[in-house]
Amino acid sequence: MLLVTPRKIWNAAKVLSSYYLTRLLQRPIQWGLPFTLSIEPTTACNLRCPECPSGLRAFTRPTGNLRPDFFRRTIDDLYRDLYFLIFYFQGEPYINPEFLNMVKYASKRGIYTITSTNGHFLSEENARQTVESGLDRLIISVDGSTQEVYEQYRKSGKLEIVLQGARNVVKWKKQLGSKTPHLIFQFLVVRPNEHQIPDIYRLAREIGIDEVKLKTAQIYDYAQGNPLIPSIDQYSRYRQTEDGSYRIKNRLLNHCWKLWHACVITWDGMVVPCCFDKDAKYRMGNLQEQSLREVWQQKPYQDFRKNILKGRDQIDICTNCTEGCKVWA
Repeated sequence: MLLVTPRKIWNAAKVLSSYYLTRLLQRPIQWGLPFTLSIEPTTACNLRCPECPSGLRAFTRPTGNLRPDFFRRTIDDLYRDLYFLIFYFQGEPYINPEFLNMVKYASKRGIYTITSTNGHFLSEENARQTVESGLDRLIISVDGSTQEVYEQYRKSGKLEIVLQGARNVVKWKKQLGSKTPHLIFQFLVVRPNEHQIPDIYRLAREIGIDEVKLKTAQIYDYAQGNPLIPSIDQYSRYRQTEDGSYRIKNRLLNHCWKLWHACVITWDGMVVPCCFDKDAKYRMGNLQEQSLREVWQQKPYQDFRKNILKGRDQIDICTNCTEGCKVWA
């Protein structure tokens, strides 16, 4: 559960003011520390989703599980300034056997905790422990309302296991009298499932899910079209041009709010700028060797921020991004 303190408010104010001052002066100014942190419980996944490096087993970086001792040291160093902790980067969080213990540890430090799961590990016992852990928000990926459609993207997945897992969490919330976690069905809209959007709302109501979120899909190989690109324009990140090729819809503005308020930590302690750097190509530092305070202000991070101001279209992980500057543009 989120605990708001004067220190957290002051840190957020410093981060926000330095971001706007950066935009005004066109040079990177960074006050304060990130108040949103993503940390990777594991790179492992049980599914084989076609646009996911974890599902494709396509990492060039080392793979493994987040160690509880490293996690606790990191949280002990940062919790006084943190609002949000996202237990997700790549992989399926529940595969790490210590995952829910880490959630409980962060929750007791007054941090709002979030995770995203493919829903295949929400057994009765895991559902009960999830509620008891204090997890604030649980995003469950449900990308189809029938097995035939669901498995076209969630390769090797079983829809009924996911839906039963969601029912288990709803049941334990009621039995334990808990308002958390806030439950979200996340529906990744792709062409094979776009006709089932109304069905996912119906399923959510029937099961007792709090919210449905429709998410646009990031497609790696989109320039010449892709069978996953939705035909419904509002759910597509890409637009077809006159010559038949596709381009990303949004204009890449030369600033990015995420680089001021958030960062990502891989399972082995590498700090990367955002969730689009899935293979940890842009390594800002290593928390096994330095504190985040040091990494946050040192030359690699400042150089990366400077390059964002010069031109986001020159940074490969930014060219397929519809986030980062969307809210603050």
